[in-house]
Amino acid sequence: MCLSLSLLFYFITLIWIGDFTSTAGYIVYCPCMGRFGNQMEHFLGMLAFAKALNRTLVLPPFVEYYHERKQAVNFDKYFLVKPLRNFHKMIVMREFIKKIAPDVWPLSERKAFCWQPRQSIYDRKKPSGCHAKEGNPFGPFWDYSNINFVDDVYYASDFSEAHFIDSVSVRKKWEERFPVGRYPVLSFISAPVAFPARTDHHHLQRYLRWSEPIVTEANKFIAESLEKPFIGIHLRNDIDWVIFFLNRFLSLFQIMMQYFINKTFSYTEKKFISVVFNSMQISFAIISEVLKLKVRSIFVSSDRNHYIDELKQGLKPITYSFQITIQRRYPENLHVNLAILSMADHFIGNCVSTLSAFIYRQRKYASSIPRPSSFFAQNYFIKNKDEL
Repeated sequence: MCLSLSLLFYFITLIWIGDFTSTAGYIVYCPCMGRFGNQMEHFLGMLAFAKALNRTLVLPPFVEYYHERKQAVNFDKYFLVKPLRNFHKMIVMREFIKKIAPDVWPLSERKAFCWQPRQSIYDRKKPSGCHAKEGNPFGPFWDYSNINFVDDVYYASDFSEAHFIDSVSVRKKWEERFPVGRYPVLSFISAPVAFPARTDHHHLQRYLRWSEPIVTEANKFIAESLEKPFIGIHLRNDIDWVIFFLNRFLSLFQIMMQYFINKTFSYTEKKFISVVFNSMQISFAIISEVLKLKVRSIFVSSDRNHYIDELKQGLKPITYSFQITIQRRYPENLHVNLAILSMADHFIGNCVSTLSAFIYRQRKYASSIPRPSSFFAQNYFIKNKDEL
């Protein structure tokens, strides 16, 4: 009886794995460029990349950055895998390493794929190579899944147009250069796709659904702390955003004095003015939406300063007629915040933030109906093409 049950479980496991994988090969990559927003830009490209090559995408753990450490977090802690499988074959990294890799990716054949060789950052005497595990988060990321590499593969000389995977000729070249029989697993030390995500890949975000714990926490906070309709705003103002200007002790007055002398603005001065202009637009943008929607509450998410008191002060002229509450979460949880912003009746984001871009796409493509969004100083940046 026990033997029969064991065999049944074994065959069910084989069928389960077979449903989400194939003999067409696998793609593994490190989401090692930046924080969550940047990682999701690359993720959309990797969805398209895996689909084009018809290889199963191994969903990597996220790399998270804290003041004293970096850590890897399993993909399915934040997102459901099943909706993604409606688009293409997927498997989370831990399942791949445990159940698939021992058979298709022997330890002696694990090769790191990189654009081109580079010098070691630790030992200049070492020959050039991918050095896949040098540095942080690269080393800790691969160590998290117990992955080591025995050789390197470079693809720059073969794929100068690697990002254009939708092209039939590019796709054919990948398949010919790296056939599944010889390369069952393509393991990239960084995503071989465009950054930011290509606009024709934005719609793929429709397959991203928050995990149940994230949705539960978001709904709980909305029910207990926010009265509908509510606006969600994302403020991007951490130290890396402002230190460029603080180090130079720039002021709007000094810049204008220089303008009268030089009759023009430098690139740095243009950027500073853009930031100042953006901050001046915050209250105006929010007041505009408050009046339009007759909102009852505002939810603020920020990487540093939430400006709760300043927002309350700015909204004083219109709160005499109706009460508006302004809330943030304690303690902060980035992914719950993003889920709340995705559910807001209106969202106002920062046009130079990949987190705001993620929320915008989530509201446009992953909601049952598209939800409206706007950006601070939106009209200004449409007319002025300088990038921050």
